[in-house]
Amino acid sequence: MRILVTGGAGFIGSHIVTELTRRGHDPVVLDALLPEAHPQAPPLPDAEWIHASAEDPAAVRQALRGIDAVCHQAAMVGLGTGFSDAPDYVSRNDLGTAVLLAAMAEADVRDLVLAGSMVVYGEGRYDCPRHGRVWPGPRSPADLDAGRFEPTCPDCGADLLPGLVGEDTPPDPRNVYAVTKLTQEHLAAAWTREMGGRAVSLRYHNVYGPGMPRDTPYAGVASLFRSALARGEAPRVFEDGAQRRDFVHVRDVAAANAVALEAIPDRTPGVLTAFNTGSGEPHTIGEMAQALADEHGGPAPKVTGEYRLGDVRHITASSQRLLAELDWRPQVGFADGMAEFARAAQRGAPGPVTSTPSAG
Repeated sequence: MRILVTGGAGFIGSHIVTELTRRGHDPVVLDALLPEAHPQAPPLPDAEWIHASAEDPAAVRQALRGIDAVCHQAAMVGLGTGFSDAPDYVSRNDLGTAVLLAAMAEADVRDLVLAGSMVVYGEGRYDCPRHGRVWPGPRSPADLDAGRFEPTCPDCGADLLPGLVGEDTPPDPRNVYAVTKLTQEHLAAAWTREMGGRAVSLRYHNVYGPGMPRDTPYAGVASLFRSALARGEAPRVFEDGAQRRDFVHVRDVAAANAVALEAIPDRTPGVLTAFNTGSGEPHTIGEMAQALADEHGGPAPKVTGEYRLGDVRHITASSQRLLAELDWRPQVGFADGMAEFARAAQRGAPGPVTSTPSAG
């Protein structure tokens, strides 16, 4: 297939381009090379290249010529520097998606794989011993200031047991980035219904691996810890470090995109299906920081007790739907993945990326 990969020069997008090429597909890259994602100019993917934004209708129409399917990775990610970033998030994520979908409708391109995110859920799954499944609201600044990080039952105040979140969990976005990712899904769902398109949203959990950007607030926690270690500094672990996450390797995410693209022509038109995309192996943020520090050779992480109001306490995935429907299996375990990541160069850092040439 000839596949347009928006954001194809980025961290995840470049690995997808490499995986699609390996499988015999013909990827075309559309990327604006935003400075938030590219502190320095990255190695360009070994594929047809269009230097433009997904917000540019003319460039998108040009990029869609002869395209069979679209893999939409272009987005502004992370929590950023504050609410002042909100216009950029909405423009780049939601306006860009709307422009892309409108151009796909015009070009009669009917197949879309979207980079979704676990952030749409807000907090993960929780069970109360008395009340069963509950949905705790946002944590209060007073509780966080007092070091009370764990959500409690909204009915009785009891301690809760965190579990794996499934795709049918009602969305509850807690920050601007999360709102824009949910909006992308709603736009894509509307497009599928009106145009008879087929769409898959891969709700990524915490993606990490070679080629993550260095020293930027527009990246995940793994990148922040790895950047600190590269500077010879201790990773700063917020709260008490017991926040549960699902860390999934970027090559596994790239494979999930390739599998979804290959399967999408057989999916039902007019429907968007969401798939959690995680490793199925929950770990705490403290464990991740310690594993990186150990493999990198220190310094040891520092647990600070700080917090960010946009963060959630626990969010871990059940990826059973993806395993069952698309026969995808993660291949990189936590220990091996962290050992590789601790030694790999980062985007914007000197030295080669220890991955494929286009995955910088």
